[in-house]
Amino acid sequence: MSVHFEERSGVVPCKTPWGSWSQTMEEVFIEVDVPHGTSAKEIKCRLGSRDIELHVRGEEIFKGKLFDTTMSDEATWTLEDKCLIRIILMKTNREAGNCWSSLLEGEYCANAWVQDQMQRKLTLERFQRENPGFDFSGAEISGNFAGGGPDFSSLQK
Repeated sequence: MSVHFEERSGVVPCKTPWGSWSQTMEEVFIEVDVPHGTSAKEIKCRLGSRDIELHVRGEEIFKGKLFDTTMSDEATWTLEDKCLIRIILMKTNREAGNCWSSLLEGEYCANAWVQDQMQRKLTLERFQRENPGFDFSGAEISGNFAGGGPDFSSLQK
């Protein structure tokens, strides 16, 4: 369901010197631009549950401790058209309130506007999951959406 929601609502990318990263409630997506003609043999990618490392043609692109934990056995990377690396990380904490503010601890931070937009998208994604008969993909949200938005779990149905 999250892919369907994301396709209709769009993504909020955080630009970096090497490409961009974005997120949903469940996943973190990383796109790295590499020189055209790069082969998979020239890529060294290590995806741990708490850290990540990427080297292309012997040059370090990034290396460090992730903002939060991921499920390393479900992480993947692909090389597309010999010019773009796509990395998908599965978040361990899949709540709307778990909006990463940076890819690595202290590095590749989302600015305040991007962080705000990411949190809005995650909150709308949560509303979509809780109310599958409604379409929140074009909705705007205001008010208390930080930390995943308001908690309605105590209300009687």
